[in-house]
Amino acid sequence: MHATRSASHTFRLSARGFSTVTRRQAPSGLRINPDRLWETLHKTCEWGAAHRYGEKPTETGMARLTLTDDDARVRSWFAAEVKKLGCTLSVDQMGNMFARQQGSLKSSAPMIAMGSHLDTQPRGGRYDGILGVIAALEVLRTMKESGFETNYDVGIVNWTNEEGARFPKSMCSSGVWAGAIPIEKAWDLRDIHNPHVTLRSELERHGYLGDIPCASDEQFGYPLGAHFELHIEQGPILEETGRSIGVVQGAQGYRWFTIIVHGKDAHTGTTPLSTRKDPVLAASKMIAASNEIASRHNALVSTGIFRVPSNASTNTLATNVTFTLDIRHPNDSVVSAVQEDIFEAFATIASQDGKGVSFDWTLDTDSPAAKFDQNCVASVQAAADHLVGPEKSMLMTSGAGHDTVYTSKHCPSAMIFVPCREGVSHHPTEYCSPQDCALGTQALLEAVVHYDQFRTKSENS
Repeated sequence: MHATRSASHTFRLSARGFSTVTRRQAPSGLRINPDRLWETLHKTCEWGAAHRYGEKPTETGMARLTLTDDDARVRSWFAAEVKKLGCTLSVDQMGNMFARQQGSLKSSAPMIAMGSHLDTQPRGGRYDGILGVIAALEVLRTMKESGFETNYDVGIVNWTNEEGARFPKSMCSSGVWAGAIPIEKAWDLRDIHNPHVTLRSELERHGYLGDIPCASDEQFGYPLGAHFELHIEQGPILEETGRSIGVVQGAQGYRWFTIIVHGKDAHTGTTPLSTRKDPVLAASKMIAASNEIASRHNALVSTGIFRVPSNASTNTLATNVTFTLDIRHPNDSVVSAVQEDIFEAFATIASQDGKGVSFDWTLDTDSPAAKFDQNCVASVQAAADHLVGPEKSMLMTSGAGHDTVYTSKHCPSAMIFVPCREGVSHHPTEYCSPQDCALGTQALLEAVVHYDQFRTKSENS
């Protein structure tokens, strides 16, 4: 490992109690700046702040949906910040932003990336995704001002439309990069509130339709040598068990569906129950049945969108109903079994009540369970052991989808979880303490340095 440091660039980690969280000297010898991390994170939240829930300046949620004006503003800020560090910045045809910092080997090999996303849910918080990108920036800042060089190039990826909230396909651009989603299909995704607006038209409007193919292919696209992602847990396990770091070894599988139930509009007061085709009644029973079936399989299911036509009336049966279905389990075979049982139950329900209804469905997203690279997981575990000790970390499987799920199909990948208050996420009150943000960022730095050393040894042995 080649590294140069100046004595004038030594960090004191007493800020916000960060030093009390770590157990011993970090193996890299570097210390991130927790105050700068916290300040930068919340500065970027000025673009898209919404849903105030308290009096403090940071006590708001976020509504920074993909490729809105606020997303374009934070992207411009990010581009300027990485260029200040001397990074090269590349943008691919899905608007994914790749910032690259050269290592001492000056190798052309794909960089070790730290990736996440800057877009949020409509009623999201300040930490989901955002922490991962800002933490990666803090890692590069720390390395730069400490005169520290990794062997291989390292960098940051800001993945486009991870949330899938405005353009309904989650982990959209990492999915295109991984070859799992056709780019034309991704480009043609429509704004959920304005079908005349496509993801491509917004990329063009903001100048983020890059020239580089969105692909992991080494010859034409932007391949990665590894991918590490810091993220809040989005669940209560770390907090409830008193652990500080989750060493994520994989992610559960999930499938998203859109179901349309077709009925027939009719007058409430003049149409007997026996002659009705009521899609709202049927859809409600379907949603309740899906929950019961998932419970039998020890799986998870939810309906996040329920929509009736805009011309629906109080005293008229609706023409149709559209609702979504999200099925999740760590085992893909269980996801399939839940799906089969649910649609069998839906068929039975459709034949009940009056003259019955019909329904059809589409599979919007199929994200198989992922197992992360053992060497990347080992680097995260080594970082956790050094910073908090084995008793304060734990192996975990992610319940949510992340861009790392797709990168893991094409490059060594792993994730780091830090606690979030009461496990709340996708909500304005989502919160990760300054100490946990700083600890996770330090763990990210150490994991990247550890993996860089491993990669150097393994590729030169």
